[in-house]
Amino acid sequence: MNAVIRRAEPGDAESLVRLAEAVGSEEGGWLIADGVWRSVSEERRYLKAIRRHEYSAVLVAELDGGLVGRLSIGRDSHPASEHVADVGLMVADGYRRRGIGRALMEAAEAWARSVGVRKIELHVFPHNEAALVLYDRLGYRQVGIRHGHFRRSDGYADAVLMEKDL
Repeated sequence: MNAVIRRAEPGDAESLVRLAEAVGSEEGGWLIADGVWRSVSEERRYLKAIRRHEYSAVLVAELDGGLVGRLSIGRDSHPASEHVADVGLMVADGYRRRGIGRALMEAAEAWARSVGVRKIELHVFPHNEAALVLYDRLGYRQVGIRHGHFRRSDGYADAVLMEKDL
């Protein structure tokens, strides 16, 4: 894998919206948002806003002249739990199982450590076996099932809660 992992920039907004729309429309149902993603202008505003503070980051994987992966990580803003961050990951079809998800996760963990995060949590659909394997290999442990946790266009979906102490 020769992908460049870097912080997202506002100029990435259009590519990130297209990536999310593509992954979100796949038959596998990989994303929580299975409908319309943010508009390009909303995404650009979001990317500008999160660059101004240490509570969130969006990382991207750039390969073959385009963005093929995105990872969002955000710390809890409450003082009692600001040492915990939540992560969300997507990788374009055709680029999975090539180390891109791993590279994004490792970069997210480095960012998290740099801002004082001590634990990362994530949710993954029980049917997303490849993601479950990746997270397990990275040292995340399953701590429970959240039944009916996400509302999607076709009803409610369960989520596996996983976490890793840094």
